[in-house]
Amino acid sequence: MALTGGCGCGHQDGHSLCVSRVPIFAGLETGQLVEIASLIRQRTYRRGEFIALEGSQPEGLNIVHSGRVKVFNYTPEGREQILYVFSTGDFFGEMNLLGQEPLRYSVEALEPTRICQIRRDDFRQLVRKNPDILLKVAEELSLRLGKMEDLVLAMGGLDAKTRVIMMLLEFSRKYGQKQAAGKLVTLPLGREGLANYVGVARETISRKLHQLQDEGYIKLLAGREVLILDEEGLEREQNKGLA
Repeated sequence: MALTGGCGCGHQDGHSLCVSRVPIFAGLETGQLVEIASLIRQRTYRRGEFIALEGSQPEGLNIVHSGRVKVFNYTPEGREQILYVFSTGDFFGEMNLLGQEPLRYSVEALEPTRICQIRRDDFRQLVRKNPDILLKVAEELSLRLGKMEDLVLAMGGLDAKTRVIMMLLEFSRKYGQKQAAGKLVTLPLGREGLANYVGVARETISRKLHQLQDEGYIKLLAGREVLILDEEGLEREQNKGLA
């Protein structure tokens, strides 16, 4: 892991862009974004390198400037459970801007990754001068936590097919590229990782993907590529599963 000053975005406008990508800062004014951007330090990580470990004390907020990371922990049975796959604009460690709770998950780089970090002590000094920033950030955090709780409750009772569809639609939104025949998605995880992400066996992932292919919703290509042929149809199937 390498550390350098600044965001690595090239200039101050780039620093502000890095911050403005983060939902908890979305409602802030330009001047406030510039102040926050001035606090950023850049860290780079190699594929497979740990960015944070479960039980550790993170330094503050981490923004994914480029690359992809997986956020995971282990079940009581010792099985890896992938909680999120984060890419450009996603963030983690936000609760440590306000407190000092140990992490309940680990974070690992899936590919060469650049992280923009705002240290807790720096952020606290900023909000002492601009207390309205803290209020806006707290409001956004409350909304995010509510959405996360709703998602966890929904996923708990879903069948395997609906979980796989939700995963495909999520990755389509994040990584999909429009093609003449549909939307091309390069999955960020292998089959084992996908299984750990949706909480099913590897064989179940393969079976459900082939089922969706047989039903005409997707086409499985070489490697990790999937062509989504009928995204609206997948959304209808997802809604059926959520009903």
